[in-house]
Amino acid sequence: MSAVRAVVAQARTEVVLAVRQGEQLLVALGIPLLVLVFFSVVDVLPLGSGRPVDVLTPSVAALAVLSASMVGVGISTGFERHYGVLKRLGVSPLTRPRLLGAKALATVATEAVQLAVLLVVALVLGWDASFSFVPFVGAIVLGTVAFGGLGMLLAGVLSGPANLAVNNAVYLLLLLFGGVAVPAAELPGPVGAVADLLPSGALIAAMGDALGSADTAGAGTWLVLAAWAVVTPVAAAATFSWAPRD
Repeated sequence: MSAVRAVVAQARTEVVLAVRQGEQLLVALGIPLLVLVFFSVVDVLPLGSGRPVDVLTPSVAALAVLSASMVGVGISTGFERHYGVLKRLGVSPLTRPRLLGAKALATVATEAVQLAVLLVVALVLGWDASFSFVPFVGAIVLGTVAFGGLGMLLAGVLSGPANLAVNNAVYLLLLLFGGVAVPAAELPGPVGAVADLLPSGALIAAMGDALGSADTAGAGTWLVLAAWAVVTPVAAAATFSWAPRD
């Protein structure tokens, strides 16, 4: 029980620290909400024949997972490592496995709040709700592992400032060209084909399957997402360094 209490206490600390950082809140909730509300009301994006809110809801749900698991975890872990905090925590009574467990628990809690807020706002905007529990949970789990692994990979090999810059750059690129703001089918041919193979494109398609989008995910989409969920954590585990990098 003491181990569980330690993990829960550390997870609570992780959440409180994230809430206190304005930039974390902006990325975690502000940007997904802005994308959902603005582009559902202002019809400027090439979203195909579907209603904007119905097309955007799976995308912003995927964006929320990306924000919490890659950017949130990646940037905070990178700076903890940069300033030597991570190394000290890793050898404390908390232990490294418990610390990682606490970060995972904090990420799940953040995603639960994000998705609850976004789906309620989508309903207010007129989203034609259609919900499939198993694909929804499967998409969240695989997406969180895939993007969490990517965030930890970057945090474990880059210095704090470099990790911040790269995380934000990857986030922006995926937002614009990874099938988030514009569906992969509406992107130019080669760009759309690449987007389908990225974790963002696969997660959006899987979310579409769960949330009633017209474009449901096939077996190939789930295989792509599962592959990323294996590759990024393995790469992170193989390259991660707890010590600061100058």
